[in-house]
Formats: sequence, C-alpha cells, structure tokens
Amino acid sequence: MAPAEVSATEVNATEVSAEDFQAILAATRQFVRTAVVPREQEILATDQVPDDLREQAKSMGLFGYAIPQEWGGLGLNLAQDVELAMELGYTSLALRSMFGTNNGIAGQVLVGYGTDEQKKTWLEGIASGDVVASFALTEPGAGSNPSGLRSKAVRDGDGPEPDWIINGQKRFITNAPNADLFVTFARTRPADALGAGIAVFLVPADTAGVEVGAKDKKMGQEGAWTADVNFTDVRVPNSALVGGSEDIGYRAAMTSLARGRVHIAALAVGAAQRALDESVAYAATATQGGTPIGEFQLVQAMLADQQTGVMAGRALVRDTAQQWITEQDRRLAPSAAKLFCTEMAGKVADLAVQIHGGSGYMREVPVERIYRDVRLLRLYEGTSEIQRLIIGGGLVKAAQKAQKAQK
Repeated sequence: MAPAEVSATEVNATEVSAEDFQAILAATRQFVRTAVVPREQEILATDQVPDDLREQAKSMGLFGYAIPQEWGGLGLNLAQDVELAMELGYTSLALRSMFGTNNGIAGQVLVGYGTDEQKKTWLEGIASGDVVASFALTEPGAGSNPSGLRSKAVRDGDGPEPDWIINGQKRFITNAPNADLFVTFARTRPADALGAGIAVFLVPADTAGVEVGAKDKKMGQEGAWTADVNFTDVRVPNSALVGGSEDIGYRAAMTSLARGRVHIAALAVGAAQRALDESVAYAATATQGGTPIGEFQLVQAMLADQQTGVMAGRALVRDTAQQWITEQDRRLAPSAAKLFCTEMAGKVADLAVQIHGGSGYMREVPVERIYRDVRLLRLYEGTSEIQRLIIGGGLVKAAQKAQKAQK
C-alpha cells in the first residue's frame, strides 16, 4: 500500500483524504479478517506473529501509518488512527503490538521532538518497518508516573558536544527482544525550577552495554514480546539527545503517552466488538434443552450490555480523537477514553466468557484469549487508577483556576 496522496492540511500535519483513507481502512480490515483471524491459534501456540504476516503488514505501510508522509509513512491523523486501531483490535493484539511502538509512543517522540537530523536518520526506517523502535520508559520503580525515574545519564567531557553515559534498568519494554532502537528516558539531574530533569536518548540496540533480558512470560497477548533492558555504562554521542535538550524527556513522555491512550482506547473497542460478535454468534446457535440460548432473556440482557458498552466506547474514542486534533483537550479526554474503553472491554470480555459457559473457559476458543488479552489494556500506558487521578485532579484544578479568575 503506497502512501495516500495529499488532499488537505490540518493542525501541524498533512491529512490523508477521506477517499484514500477508506481504501486504507478497507485493506486493513480485509487483512485482519481474512489473513490474521484464521491464524490466531498459530500465534497463540507459537508465541509469535508469523513472518509472512509481518511482511504483509510492512508492505501495507502499517509500520508507519502514523508517521508523516515526508518520512515515508502514511501520515494518518489521530482520527484516522483510531478507526484503524478498532480494526486491528479485532484480532490477536500481538499483531498491532508489532508496529504499535513505531507509530505510537516511540515514533511520536521523534516526530514531535526530534531534531531534523534525528528524523532524517531514523524515521524512514521506522516507517518502513526496517527499524523496530521501543519505548524504554518503565522501570521497576517508575511505571505510569515517570517522575520516579531512576535511570541516569551523565555528561562525559567538558566540550560543546560531550558524550552521555547511561545506566539503569527498564522493565516490560514492548518489542525489546527484536528492537533496533531504544527511545530511552533517563534522569540527568534532580527535578528543579528549570524542569523535571528527564531527557530522552536514541540508543541503537547494538550499542555496547545494552543488554536485553529473556522474553517475559505473560498472562496473555502471546506473540507480543516484552523484556527487561539493562543499560550499563552505555555511551552515546550528544547527537542522541532528542531535541538537543535535557528537559524534553518528561514532556515528550507525557504527550506521547496521552496520544497513545486514545489509540489504546480504540484498540479496546475493537477487541470488545470481536467479543460481542463471538457472543452473538454463539448465542444464536448454541442450544440448551433444544432452545438457542440467545432466546433466553438473561442472555439477551448480557448481549445488550455488551452492545451498549461497545457503542459508547466507539463514540467516545471518535470524539476524543477530534478533540486531540483541534487541541481542545489533550489531557483529560485521552485519560477518560482510555479509562472507560479499557474497563468496558474487560466487562464485555467477561460477559462473553459467561455467555459461552464452560466453552468460554477453554483454550482455542476466541473469547478465552480475548479475556486474557484485554486485561493488560487497563495497565499499560497509564493504569486505570492513574487515569482517574488525571481526570479528577484536572477537573478540580480547572475549577480552582476559574474561581480565582472570577475574584
């Protein structure tokens, strides 16, 4: 799939036309439903997305759908991103995980904050899928809130372009086992009046001192690889400092995570839609005492709750994406969308297992995999608890600011 032609402009971005986007969306939907869904059990059993599916995703431009066209990506805006994410969420979440960090939390750090030279060096490879980028933020003592970061970067030399030495441990890093580039966050000084003291560095995976641990054994999302990454006296040049500033890291992390939350919310809607579809199909055909269980009112009530949740989540995601594009709300709305949609997906998946009865608890039944896969969505890129703090705290601060303005 070639990048769509330019048709219009939006806030700080080139927009793909509605017609071109519909073609991209249709191709993605066909790929997911005809090529990936039939091989979900293979992905689960082997804990790996097959190479031929990876190559198809690369040829379709999926490794760079959110990377600007000038750097070889498709250039989708966030409103288009979420529509794509709802299709990708319909199957094994390992598929999306293959290219999620390239388009999302890792790639967007470069898109939003990288120097021209850094973009020129890395973005085309990221967009094509020849470079796998990992977002190395989470640590044993710093997850949803990066202010607790312990990894350190210190200057080595007094010249205008000193090297940096990075030490620290990162945990649960997506795509770490096959990453080519780690977008690495490290503290350069304690937080002070000048800023958070957190910088972000571009660290090639083959740099001396970078050590990737064994693949994590997780509850679900087979095929989506995560691992610890250790940095021991890792030396990088000053040109690896994103944006050329020590104080970009915290802002870059927060912005990238907020945008990513909207994407994850959409992914949750897609997974919930699949769980609903499986539930409806099962209820319409499975019988109890000779009667299809879908004719029982209590089963219908569960289906109704699933449908309502999916519809509400889809509407919320679309509205939130539009608010992001117009810059109306890039903080509370993303958190609200992620909170509602990921919690909703968990409830829909739970109901799907209930509707399937004992069958729903068996491996090789799609709803059993979905039940395990979506549990992670409420944890990464900010737990549900963190989202509640962001939303609640933001509302109170806004009210206090308004009250002060009236005095």
